[in-house]
Amino acid sequence: MAGAGARLSTADSSRGRGGTGSGGRAATRNGLSVELSPVESVPIRSILPGDSPRLAGEDHAHAQLLADIEDRLPPIIVHRRSMRVIDGSHRLRAALMRGQEAIDVRFFDGPEDMIFLIAVQENVAHGMPLSRTDREAAARRVLSTQPQWSDRAVATLTGLAAKTVGALRRTVAERSTDAGPQSNTRVGRDGRVRPLDYTQGRLRAGEVVTANPEMPLREVARQAGVSVSTARDVRQRIQRGADPLPAKLRLVGKDTAADRRDRETEQECQTADQPPTQRRKPVAFPVAEWSAVRPKLLRDPLLKYSESGRALLRWYDTHAIDGQDLMASVENVPPHWTAEIAAVARSCGERWLRIARELDSQQQEA
Repeated sequence: MAGAGARLSTADSSRGRGGTGSGGRAATRNGLSVELSPVESVPIRSILPGDSPRLAGEDHAHAQLLADIEDRLPPIIVHRRSMRVIDGSHRLRAALMRGQEAIDVRFFDGPEDMIFLIAVQENVAHGMPLSRTDREAAARRVLSTQPQWSDRAVATLTGLAAKTVGALRRTVAERSTDAGPQSNTRVGRDGRVRPLDYTQGRLRAGEVVTANPEMPLREVARQAGVSVSTARDVRQRIQRGADPLPAKLRLVGKDTAADRRDRETEQECQTADQPPTQRRKPVAFPVAEWSAVRPKLLRDPLLKYSESGRALLRWYDTHAIDGQDLMASVENVPPHWTAEIAAVARSCGERWLRIARELDSQQQEA
């Protein structure tokens, strides 16, 4: 799956964009851990265009904005063997606009099949964001080349929801001409291999425990192909006369209470004049905290090194409210001012919604 120089990882820390001056693990983000070289100054003429996840290619206006920044831009990432750009096409273009002959580079020495994965990781995490169309196209490509990756691992890499990746996986499978056997396992964000269906493993463990009640748990786990904790849970269930399968596994394929609640919620959200064929569930938007988004924005040179970008960050620092601040803003309001403050909160909420709608509209147009 991942060769030397890159692997899946649960870590989600960020590296310094300017380099450390020494080798070692330099990037562990979005579930992919990447080894990069120290920063080197490389002649621009020796660097070749890369395999970009941007369907529309480079944005000349964005490159011009970077070229106008007086500060030194962060190093780009290049695959040493092919000398192709992995991340930093706009910075490379900006350097050419400035008339530079050399540019700061960090090299990736791993296999070529990891290049696109790293390009997606880097472009999702910083700089000019990938459009939703770009991210979905990237996810489809990752699913085609890394089918053993779990939906969550692909979602973390591409900046999509796991449910969206699941739907894309089904589309990729339907269009695939490969009639070979499908794997019953997935590789998670931590690099561990897990089965898609836990039912058969639990049933095998139940048979082993029933036939050999005194067998050590590790041997039960080995024979059944499950974890020791699963073997322990199955044994405890059998000892108290329960089914070795939890309710959520026994109800697979059946009409569960959760399914019925989902349908009821959908019906409540339908308008009276909407025909049944157009009824849909309300859109679920991702939850984001400013304290988590802000460090990512700070890594974008366009924001970090421009006065307009710094002004934008200061504005959001003043106006954004994180979850931990929410209760304090409620509990500290005197009882005789609750109605007025509630009205202000509703007005602010409406303004924030207008901002969100405008940004969503801009993203769709992009």
